[in-house]
Amino acid sequence: MKRRAYKAIGASLLVTSLLAGAALVAPADARAQTPTRVMVRVISHDAKIIGSGVGGAHVTIRNAETGAVLAEGVQEGGTGDTSLIMGARERGGSVYDTDGAAGFLAEISLTQPTWVEITGEGPLGTPDALRRTTSTALLIPGRDVVGDGIVLELLGFTVELREPAAGGRLPAGEPIDVLARVTMLCGCPTSPGGIWDSDGYEIVARVIRGGVVESETKLGYAGETSMHTATIPALRAGEVTIEVLSMDEARGNFGVARETFTVGR
Repeated sequence: MKRRAYKAIGASLLVTSLLAGAALVAPADARAQTPTRVMVRVISHDAKIIGSGVGGAHVTIRNAETGAVLAEGVQEGGTGDTSLIMGARERGGSVYDTDGAAGFLAEISLTQPTWVEITGEGPLGTPDALRRTTSTALLIPGRDVVGDGIVLELLGFTVELREPAAGGRLPAGEPIDVLARVTMLCGCPTSPGGIWDSDGYEIVARVIRGGVVESETKLGYAGETSMHTATIPALRAGEVTIEVLSMDEARGNFGVARETFTVGR
């Protein structure tokens, strides 16, 4: 009888030990999941937030190790407070977290510290000017990243060729008027002496034929916000590409628009 009792006790201890061991090696996804909020803001370099006015920006948050998508969506809202964003900044002060300012707020369930890749792509309203950037960050369960949040910066200008109209034929032997709209990626306007001072940018129209630049003409302010114009030399018959470049070399902002035309009747 005693031997049987000892055996029963031993078996009970063995089961208890195995159960305890199983708890220690439980997979990570069996841990308690903790909601964690993450604010992401996609901005235009040397300008403001990319808001709904230019289609917003698409944000994707992925697990950097597995590639699994943890959250994604479109950043919507306004471009933010100009004086705060473009003015002198106090270290630690809030710049982008103002009433109505665009952002993408994700709530992710995490079980452990997790490396993530955060991608911002925009402006969605002007596909020809679309940019993308990715940043890596470590998120901790229950430690929210809100306020200004994680800021992703896109470089460049949005350039739209307004004249000549796309798809049209151009006359041979006649000068051609070119009109282009140049803004920051957030839609912020460019003008001489403005906050986004076009006097500091080099805006040119190039005529390209067979991959060779045939002529280059500087654009000047057209008298209307963000509009810039030039008259390019007369063209001979054939197929050409008209390319408008906006360049701010000091800040690394560049933008381009191009259309191909047939010259001649």
